[in-house]
Amino acid sequence: MKAALVTGASGDIGASIARGLARSGWSLYLHYHSNQEKIRLLLSELQSAYPEQEFYPLRLDLSDEAGVSALAESIFSLQAIVFAHGKTEYGLLQDMTSRQMDDLWKMHVKMPILIIQALQDKIARSRNGRIVFISSIYGEAGSGLEVLYSTVKGAQIAFVKAYSKEVASLGITVNAVCPGAIDTQMNAHLDNDEKEALLEEIPLGRMGEPDEISFWAVQLLKENSRYMTGQSICVSGGWLR
Repeated sequence: MKAALVTGASGDIGASIARGLARSGWSLYLHYHSNQEKIRLLLSELQSAYPEQEFYPLRLDLSDEAGVSALAESIFSLQAIVFAHGKTEYGLLQDMTSRQMDDLWKMHVKMPILIIQALQDKIARSRNGRIVFISSIYGEAGSGLEVLYSTVKGAQIAFVKAYSKEVASLGITVNAVCPGAIDTQMNAHLDNDEKEALLEEIPLGRMGEPDEISFWAVQLLKENSRYMTGQSICVSGGWLR
C-alpha cells in the first residue's frame, strides 16, 4: 500500500492535501505540532471514509532537530513526502530579530532537509518516490514586508532544483507548488480594505481555495507524473506573474 507523509496536516492546505491523497488511495502519516484536536477530527474523517487505508498521527515540533530521528523511526514504508507546514513573519526587515530569522530558516529549509536525509532511503526503495514542497509565489517574485519569508521560500525552490538532479537516478522526483494568495488562516489577518486592494491586483479577482493547491500536489504524486522533476508550479490566479 502506498504511503505518504504530509507535514502541517492540521493546516488548511495540509488537510486539503491529506483528503485529496486519501481519495487517491494513499495511506498517510499526518504530521502536526500543537493542533491535536484538528488532527483527531481529520483522522476520524479519513478512517471512516477509507477503512482499507491506514492513517497515523505524528507529532513533531519543527524547531526540534532531535525529534527527526523519532519521526523517521515511526515511519515504515514510505513513497512520498509533501511539506505543507509553514508560518511567516510580517514587518520591515530592519525590525526582524536574529531569532525570527533562525526560526523561519529552520522551519522552512533546515528541518525539511533533515527529514529528507532521514527518509531518503525509504523513499528510494519504491523507485517511484515523490517529494513536494508547498512553497510560495513569494519565493519566485519576492515581497516587501515579508522579506524573510520570501527568502526561505526562494531557498526551497533552489533546493528543489538542485536536489532533484541528485536523486533522479533513484527514481525520486522533487517539485514545488507555489501558491499565491489563498483563503487560509495565514491570510486571516487581512482587514477588508487590505483584502480588496489585494484582489484588485489578482487577474482572476479572487483568492484561491486550499483545494486549488492540493489538486496540484496530488497530481505530482501520481504515477504518470514521473517525468516531471525540478519544477516550481505557480498557482496564483495570475498574480505576480
